[in-house]
Amino acid sequence: LATVSLPAPTTGTYMAEAPAGTTMASCKEMPVSPSPCTSADDEARTTSADVSQASDCATGSSPEETASSPGKTPTVLIVLGMAGTGKTSIMQRLNAHLHEVGKPPYIINLDPAVTYMPYGANIDIRDTVDYKNVMKQYSLGPNGGILTACNLFATRFDQVIKLCESKTDVEYILVDTPGQIEIFTWSASGAIVTEAFASSF
Repeated sequence: LATVSLPAPTTGTYMAEAPAGTTMASCKEMPVSPSPCTSADDEARTTSADVSQASDCATGSSPEETASSPGKTPTVLIVLGMAGTGKTSIMQRLNAHLHEVGKPPYIINLDPAVTYMPYGANIDIRDTVDYKNVMKQYSLGPNGGILTACNLFATRFDQVIKLCESKTDVEYILVDTPGQIEIFTWSASGAIVTEAFASSF
């Protein structure tokens, strides 16, 4: 289990339980295709060398040196960082690079509030929990809605793990997290997600 992160501010821990009558769709996966390269500005911030280094860091070797083999345990890369630090950009570049070397990753989006992603996600929290409806139902603000949506999704994370375990031909699992780093690092959902991945991979 590899994690790319920045230091996080401290905040409280909160875990929501779905009340009676709350409906959530089961976790599901979507087929994705390689994402296009980003703009010149994005490339200036995240070079292919940076992407190669991040990919190599996860395994201790370059993608060319590690041959995919059926049944091999994939490397899980959880991308953490403050809002605006480039989490989505590095995810997009990693995705493009791994497609380029013939090792398409399995991508999971855990940000319920994201409006645009420059890559496709195999599993997307937005397909299971609508954070705007959560805000209305619990009378929460944006951050509280995101936090509660993540905690609700975490109650179904065993389904996500089962889907990941069924992908025997995948070498990398990339996980994008909410822009508010404290929502993931200092909440019950973050602990559940990281511990689930650590115990399974």
